[in-house]
Amino acid sequence: MNRFLWPLVAFLVLVGFLAVGLNLNPREVPSPLIDKPAPEFRTTLLQEPERSVGKQDLVGQVWILNVWASWCTACREEHPVLVDWTKRASVPLYGLNYKDEAGAAKQWLQRLGDPYKASFVDRDGRIGIDFGVYGVPETFVVDKTGVIRYKHIGPVTPEVLRDTIEPLVRKLNG
Repeated sequence: MNRFLWPLVAFLVLVGFLAVGLNLNPREVPSPLIDKPAPEFRTTLLQEPERSVGKQDLVGQVWILNVWASWCTACREEHPVLVDWTKRASVPLYGLNYKDEAGAAKQWLQRLGDPYKASFVDRDGRIGIDFGVYGVPETFVVDKTGVIRYKHIGPVTPEVLRDTIEPLVRKLNG
């Protein structure tokens, strides 16, 4: 009797794991950096390559970092949302131009609009790796002390801005 019971128990356990897995949202990848200091970085600006900026230059304000690239199809989807949002946003949006050619990135922003206060260059992807970027686009909300408070994977939508990012920014600026 036991030799028939154990395979049945094992099968039921596997079915349970499958049922739980099917109810998970694949866009919700927990970030180990939430509630931890944003990684230190220093890099040049896309539009002003003679200038550099780092995390310490941003401390003292709530800021948003949007990881993007001109070759990214999903970035094209979110871009008009960001352009529209920054016209009324109360928080600076910075771009991290990830593994991209500077000329292509500048041309893309010129053609589609530039929602960023500044875009940081991440030509080799090291800053993105330090931030735990899985792919572009990804968006981070960073508080006044430089701690990451939220990470969004995939294109930012008006709903994500309205329901998640804007309330969090208001709370952090509170």
